[in-house]
Amino acid sequence: VQLVESGGGLVRTGGSLRLSCQVSGFTFDDYALGWFRQAPGKEREGVSCISNYDDSTYYRDSVKGRFTISTDNANNMIYLQMHNLKPEDTAVYYCAADFDPYGLRSGVCEEPLYGRWGQGTQVTVDS
Repeated sequence: VQLVESGGGLVRTGGSLRLSCQVSGFTFDDYALGWFRQAPGKEREGVSCISNYDDSTYYRDSVKGRFTISTDNANNMIYLQMHNLKPEDTAVYYCAADFDPYGLRSGVCEEPLYGRWGQGTQVTVDS
């Protein structure tokens, strides 16, 4: 099982990036998927999650209206489209997944609920 993120980089305030996560070793059916981030000196936090149980999504308040999570189930890809980036979005971004056939993770985005993680990709927003 492997999750590999890509698409991070350096961007100016107000810019956009799209993060991608290629998943291998399992199919998306019955999985909850998400994006988390960790800024220096801070704990890792949930950014956006999506449940394949009921297609529900979660966004933390600070990214609502700016970030969009999506999946390509046929190709085992998870995306995070980020617009109007701010310096406070600077962090290492991780994709995550966990088997969730009963939708227990629907509507939530908590790190302890996810057991499979990528290695992370750095996003730096320069003011």
